[in-house]
Amino acid sequence: MGSEGPLAPAVAVTVHVMGFKKFHGVSENPTVTIVSNLKEYVNKKGLPKGLTLGICSILETAGQGALASLYQILQSAIGGKDSESSTSGKIIWLHFGVNSGATRFAIEHQAVNEATFCCPDELGWKPQKVPIIPADGDISHTQQTSLPVEEITKALAKMGYEVMTSDDAGRFVCNFVYYHSLRFAEQNGNKSLFVHVPLFLTIDEDTQMQFAASLLEDLLL
Repeated sequence: MGSEGPLAPAVAVTVHVMGFKKFHGVSENPTVTIVSNLKEYVNKKGLPKGLTLGICSILETAGQGALASLYQILQSAIGGKDSESSTSGKIIWLHFGVNSGATRFAIEHQAVNEATFCCPDELGWKPQKVPIIPADGDISHTQQTSLPVEEITKALAKMGYEVMTSDDAGRFVCNFVYYHSLRFAEQNGNKSLFVHVPLFLTIDEDTQMQFAASLLEDLLL
């Protein structure tokens, strides 16, 4: 058996994708373009058998104040499924966020139960050393993705992308949303992954669209 690339999954996999709107210091968030255009982009190229691109949503760049809309999206993807399809298919949540100082893509392995915002979010919230979910314990508690981050990163690097694994998704909105998503995924038998992308000035739009499409396929590893 070779391991040259992703194989067709034994069960159908649906990937739901989220990005973020603008925020302080980033007037044009590349994830808006990536997520908004991803469905049309992959439809032209085609996806591996058994892989479906589901909901593509853009979130407000906010923490506590935007939780209701986040959970509405999360719940809608599993709420509409009948009992038969929910056991035969797999759901992956794929989040894209921008790191304006980055020079490469970063596949995030975990989120930390800490909200310490360097600036107010788009709804004016600026928490400092606050646990995201107090019931989970103190701010050092982490949630890890169950997806094979190292293998995904290696596969993407082999394709020529500037990409790394990361254990630090920051303490701003990206980490906040990822923590909630990982927790929701664990509770509902799904999987979740967060990817930080650079600005288009650093890695151009076409390369980032290609990367997003390649990442979808590598989620089957």
